[in-house]
Amino acid sequence: MRLLAVPVALLALHAAAGPAAAQDRPHDHAGSAAAAADRTAPAVRITEGQVREAGPGGALLYPSVTSCLTVTVRLADGGLAGAHASLFQVPGEYRSDRILGALRDRVGGRDVTAVEVRGAVGAWLPGYFTKAVESYGDGETVPFPTRPDPGGLAKAVADGLGQPRAKVTVTDVPDGDQTVR
Repeated sequence: MRLLAVPVALLALHAAAGPAAAQDRPHDHAGSAAAAADRTAPAVRITEGQVREAGPGGALLYPSVTSCLTVTVRLADGGLAGAHASLFQVPGEYRSDRILGALRDRVGGRDVTAVEVRGAVGAWLPGYFTKAVESYGDGETVPFPTRPDPGGLAKAVADGLGQPRAKVTVTDVPDGDQTVR
C-alpha cells in the first residue's frame, strides 16, 4: 500500500507543473517532401518500459504518456532509438533504473546527434534512473519531486547514455500520445 500514495503525489505534482514548455516542441516542417514521406510510414510503437528503434526516415510513437518520460536518441544516419520510461515497472518490461542502459546498448557505438527527453518532467527525480521506485524496501521512504528538475534529468540521461550533457534537451509536454519524426 505504501507505493500507492506515491503516484498520487507525483501525478498531483505533474498536474501542478503543467505543460509550460509544450510550445518548445520542434516543428514538423509539414510542407516538405520528407515530412510527407515520414507521415506515410508507420510509426514504431513504444509502450511503457520498452526500448525500440525506427530506421532512417521513420517515426516513433509513444502512446499514453501521462506520468512517463520518453527518451529519443537521434542517430546520425537519420534513425531514431527510443525508450518509454515509466515511474512504475510494467510486468515484463524495463524498470526506470534499467531503461537507459537498455537504450545505450541498443544505440551501441553509432553516432548520436541529439537526445530528446519529453513528458512529465515534474513527476520525475533524476535518481529514478538509478534507483527505481519499486526498489525501495519496507521502511524506506520513496522520494518524490517537490519541483521540476529538467537540468538534473538531462544530466542523468546524459550519464546513463554515455553522451555529452550538451546533446540532451528536456521538455515538459502535455499528457497524451507523442510522435517523434
